[in-house]
Amino acid sequence: MSAEQANSNDSVSDEGYCSGLLREHDRDRWLACLFAPQQHRRGLIALYAFNSEIERVRDMVSEPLPGEVRLQWWRDLLEGQARGNASGHPVAAELSAAIERYHLPVPALTTLIDAHTHDLYDDLLPSVTDLEGYCGETSSSLFRLASLMLADGGDAGAADLAGHAGVAYGVASLMSHAARHAARGQIFVPADIVINHGSAREDLLNGRNTPELRAMLAEFAGLARGHLETAERLLSAVPTAVAPAYVGLALVRPLLRRMTRPGFNLFRDRAEQAQWLRQWYLWRFARR
Repeated sequence: MSAEQANSNDSVSDEGYCSGLLREHDRDRWLACLFAPQQHRRGLIALYAFNSEIERVRDMVSEPLPGEVRLQWWRDLLEGQARGNASGHPVAAELSAAIERYHLPVPALTTLIDAHTHDLYDDLLPSVTDLEGYCGETSSSLFRLASLMLADGGDAGAADLAGHAGVAYGVASLMSHAARHAARGQIFVPADIVINHGSAREDLLNGRNTPELRAMLAEFAGLARGHLETAERLLSAVPTAVAPAYVGLALVRPLLRRMTRPGFNLFRDRAEQAQWLRQWYLWRFARR
């Protein structure tokens, strides 16, 4: 086998690894990639697989310091300071190729890493503004980077759309994982919402489905809905080629509606709807 053939096989293996990782850990984004033009799916999967690696660091460490080390490795890699090269890590190799092909802004990726450093600790975000900033540097950045990739160097549309879309998607995602986060002592509802609802923080940490907790989640969901409505208005002006970057928004409203319905128990009921139904929401949104 020639070196060229070996490199080609390694590349296919890296692509398959990223696809499998994303399908296992972030299936909704994996499905959303299928609605993008085929020539851009590999790059999108690389971007989202990288995000999955960063988001899962807290789950893979028992204390913050090892997590900080993992995140620093990614920073060093992106800034060209890592020992060795990206070829030994499938996600790093695919991400590096996507950065080169689409001229992705590395600072946006390192800022995403910096924002997820918060995940390693149990500190409350002080305010809604801080939460919006966190979502802006994480979920919004992903929407913006995906838009740049789909535009293939052309007009990616208004940054405002990515901003509002990211807060809506990010808050909905945090809500869906609230029970899992609370089980490890972590709450993403910002302090200025928490203090409006009495014992809701302790109820969340102790797995009690109280009226105070439900009221707090309803206010949290209202924040996401406001940003979602703005994003939906802005979406009509986005270039057609870029629109598939926002297919994932189709899942936000159904998730919020399900989690705020009467009788929903955060600690007992599944937040996400059935897989076939989520796929249908994505398909319907893509057709529109």
